[in-house]
Amino acid sequence: MSIAKRILSRRAFNALAGAAFVAAMVPATSFAQDVTIPIIVKDTTSFYWQIVLAGARAAGKDLGVNVPELGAQSESDINGQITILENAVAGAPAAVVIAPTEFKALGKPVDEAAKSVPVIGIDSGADSKAFTSFLTTDNVQGGRIAADGLAAAIKEATGKEEGEIAIITSLPGVGSLDQRREGFLDQVKTKYPGLKVVADKYADGQATTGLNIMTDLITANPNLVGVFASNLIMAQGVGQAIAENKLGDKIKVIGFDSDEKTVGFLKEGVLAGLVVQDPYRMGYDGVKTALAVSKGEKVEANVDTGANLVTKANMSEPKIDALLNPKVN
Repeated sequence: MSIAKRILSRRAFNALAGAAFVAAMVPATSFAQDVTIPIIVKDTTSFYWQIVLAGARAAGKDLGVNVPELGAQSESDINGQITILENAVAGAPAAVVIAPTEFKALGKPVDEAAKSVPVIGIDSGADSKAFTSFLTTDNVQGGRIAADGLAAAIKEATGKEEGEIAIITSLPGVGSLDQRREGFLDQVKTKYPGLKVVADKYADGQATTGLNIMTDLITANPNLVGVFASNLIMAQGVGQAIAENKLGDKIKVIGFDSDEKTVGFLKEGVLAGLVVQDPYRMGYDGVKTALAVSKGEKVEANVDTGANLVTKANMSEPKIDALLNPKVN
C-alpha cells in the first residue's frame, strides 16, 4: 500500500471512530428530532382540543419529536379534516395521531392513511380497523357516569329520582357522542325508571344552537328537571340558557368536558356537574404511542384514559383541580 493510501485509510478510520464517539456521547432522544408525528384534532379553536394539543406538544418536547399541530376550525368541517389527513400522510411522517370528526366519513381515509403510515386514534372512533392503537375515554361509561350524576342532582333537589329529562347531542354520527348517548340512555332505562326522557335532540356543533334548543325545551317542557349536554359546546349553550332563565335550582344539567365558562357555571350552580376526561393525557400518550410504534415496539390496541364526575363539592380536590386547570402553554 502506498504512503498516500495509508494516510487516507488512517484518516478514514479516525473519522469513523470520531463519529462513533460523538454518537455515543449524544443522548438517544436527540436522534428523534428528525421524527415527525403530526396530530390532527377536530377543532383547533376549542379549549378541549387545545388541551389535547398541549399534551402532544409536551410529549414532542420530552421525546425530541417534531409534532405539527393540525386540525380544522370546526368539528363539523369533516371534509377539511380529511384533506388535512391526506396532506399529513403525503409528508411521509413516522406516524399520525388523529381524533376523527365523524365515524363513517373518516373510515376510508384512515384506511388509506394506514397503508402508508401507522395511525394512532384518540378520543373518537372511525369506521376502520386500521388503527394501530386507540386511546380514548370509555364514552359509554362516560354516559353512564352522566346519568348517575344527573339522577343524584335531581334527587338532592327534589328528594326523588323522578321527572322529565332531556339529552342534547352536539352532532349526529360522531362516535364518541353516539357512545355517550348510548351509555346515558341505557343507564337511565335500567337504573332510573322514574326518569322519563322527553326529548332527545341533535344540534349542529354550535353553542348558539344548543342555547336555542335548550330555550325551546324550557318553553315546551315546563316539568323538565334535568338535561345531559354531551360535549363542551353543548354544555356552554345549555348553560347559557339556564343562566339567562335563572333555572339552575329547577333544571339540573350535567355537561361533558370543561373550560373556563363551564367551570364558572359549575361554581355558580348553573350546571350541576361535568364529566371530565383527560385530554392532556390523550395528546401526550398519543404521541408517545406513535413514537413507540414507529420504532417497531409493541403497544396496547386500546387504552382507556378515564373520566370523572366533577361537582361543586369535589372540584377543589387536587386530582380534579389538575383536570380542570391543565397547563395549556
